[in-house]
Amino acid sequence: MTTKQLLAGAALAAFAIAGAAFAQGPAAPVPAVVPASPTAPTSPAAPANPVVASGDIITTAQASGQFATFLKALDAANLTAVLKNNSGLTVFAPTDAAFAALPAGELDRLMQRANAGELQKILTYHLINAKVDSTKIKGAKGDVKTVEGSSVTLDGSGTSLMVDNAGIVQADVMASNGVVHVIDKVLTPKDMPGAQAAAATDSTAAQAAASTAAK
Repeated sequence: MTTKQLLAGAALAAFAIAGAAFAQGPAAPVPAVVPASPTAPTSPAAPANPVVASGDIITTAQASGQFATFLKALDAANLTAVLKNNSGLTVFAPTDAAFAALPAGELDRLMQRANAGELQKILTYHLINAKVDSTKIKGAKGDVKTVEGSSVTLDGSGTSLMVDNAGIVQADVMASNGVVHVIDKVLTPKDMPGAQAAAATDSTAAQAAASTAAK
């Protein structure tokens, strides 16, 4: 059994669309994860404009300038206060380029009031009610339950850190109330019907977004 176990089993948040209420609870370790290969994994290269911790999770995201879409979505789903006022959190934060790579029209659809519940489900899948820094990911592979209810797969057994099919392009941004990991794709809950197809990366859109960001 590896000595580095992932944190999981924290109490889930109870959310209402009109006003989210976050229920904190003690974290518990997940079952034993798969041991990594003897070769130690290396962290992915930091983005061109590294994110720097600046207060809580929300103010850190605002100061970065790379998470405008994520912040707008949090507002639409009434989750901004949750990430601002609660402590001991882990957030996998998709960049603006990650949202831009969603299939055409998908983001607009999710931002509609009628789809607020679906948007909230997706966003809470990016949130763990426990602090999981890179030391708990490197050298291991295992599932950790999210606030949404289903689990993400954290994989540090290779040459870069992964969460589901997304790369962690910058790990361990230590905000005052939790850990932010910057990711290059929008995650979708495994228990959401059709969500995996909806969140499939459009490589052409991703290249266009990256080209625009480089200008």
